[in-house]
Amino acid sequence: MSHPFAIIVGAGPCGLLLALLLAKAGLEVQLVDAGNELDNQPRATHYGPEAVEQLDRAEVLSDILAQGFIPHGVAWRKPSGEVIAELPTTTLTTSVKHPLICLPLNKLGKILHDHLLKQPQASILWGHRVTHDEEQAIVEVDAQGTSKTLAATYVIGCDGANSQVRKSLFGDMEFPGWTWDEQIVATNTYYPFDKHGFTDSNFVISREHWYMAARISNDGPWRVTYGEVPGLTKAEYLERQAWKFEVMLPGNPKADEWRCVNFSPYKIHQRLAPSLRQGKVLLAGDAAHLCNPFGGLGLTGGILDVGGLYDCLNGIATGRADESILDRYSDVRRKLYRDFTDPISTENMRRLCKRDPDKVLEEDTFLQMINESKHDPEVAAQLSEGSKGLVHDFTQYYK
Repeated sequence: MSHPFAIIVGAGPCGLLLALLLAKAGLEVQLVDAGNELDNQPRATHYGPEAVEQLDRAEVLSDILAQGFIPHGVAWRKPSGEVIAELPTTTLTTSVKHPLICLPLNKLGKILHDHLLKQPQASILWGHRVTHDEEQAIVEVDAQGTSKTLAATYVIGCDGANSQVRKSLFGDMEFPGWTWDEQIVATNTYYPFDKHGFTDSNFVISREHWYMAARISNDGPWRVTYGEVPGLTKAEYLERQAWKFEVMLPGNPKADEWRCVNFSPYKIHQRLAPSLRQGKVLLAGDAAHLCNPFGGLGLTGGILDVGGLYDCLNGIATGRADESILDRYSDVRRKLYRDFTDPISTENMRRLCKRDPDKVLEEDTFLQMINESKHDPEVAAQLSEGSKGLVHDFTQYYK
C-alpha cells in the first residue's frame, strides 16, 4: 500500500507552509491536526524580510500584501511616551528584497490553507490527535475515539509548543531551557495610539509598566502586550486591566476610551529541543524551539526552519541529496537558535522590562546604533542585516 511522502502534524502556519511547498513540488503530503478547524487566535503578527521571502516561494505573497500592511517604523520610549530611539522600517530593508510585513497569524493561516486546498497532492485530516510517534515515520492518532495508524516516508512535527511529536521522541518533560518569571498579557485593543504620536510599533521601557503597542492592521485594533505580576488568574488579570491601561497607555485613558477584543495571559519560554531529527521524524517551528515574542524571532525562525527543511526534503526526493542533509538541518537550525534567536530575543525582553528608561540609552549599544543609523549609512547597513543571521542555504549540500 502506498503512503505519502510526508505526514505533517499541526495545521498552524509552519505546517501549512511546509505542506504547501512540498505539494507544489509534486510530493504527496498529509496534514493532520487535533482541532476541527484552523486556530483563529490572532497571535504573532510581524514577519521579517527573510520570512517573507519564504512565503514568496510558496506564491502567497500577493494575498498577504492585500490583507496585511507594511509598518513604517519602530520606537523605544520612556513611560511618558518620550522617544529614546526610533528606526524607520526602510532602514531595516535597505539590503533585502522584501519588506517587513504585518498580518495576524490567523489570517496567514487562512491564506495558506486556501492555497493548500488547491493542491491535488495534499490532504488535511482534522480531528486527528497524535497519541504516539516513533522514529520510523509511523504515527498513531485518535480520530474521534477511533485509533488509526498512519505511515509516510517522513513525519514532521509542526504541532507547536506542546508538541506531541516532540514528547513522543524525548518524553513529556524534555524541552531544555527555562521559563521567564515575568507574566505577559497579549491583547487586541482599539485605542488611537497614533493620535498620541506613537509610530506603528512601540516598545515602552519600564520595570513596572512595560509594554509593546503595535498597529496590526490599517483600521483595526492594536496589539498591546504588557507585563503583569505573576501568579494571578485570568479573571484577576482582567480586573486589573482598566487600572493598568490608565497608568501605562498614552493619555491615561479611562475604561470607556478603549475597547479590548482579545485578552490572553501567558508565560514565555526560551527552549530548544535536544535534536530536530530522530530517524525519519523531524521538528520545526515552536515544536523545535521557543523564545519570547519581542522582536518576532520565533515566528521568523519557524518560517526559516520550514524553508530550510523543504530544501532538504525536496533534495532527497529528487535525488540531489541523501538523508545526511537532515542531520545538517538539525545541527544548523539548533546552532542558529543558540547563537542568534535565543540571545537576541532574550536581550529584547530584558531591554523592555529590566532596564532603567532614563539610563538605557547610555548603556545599550543597540539603541545607540539605531540613533547613529540616521546619519551613518554604514551603521544603517549593519542594522538592515537584521534576521539574515537566521538564514541558511541547505542547497549548498546537494550532490
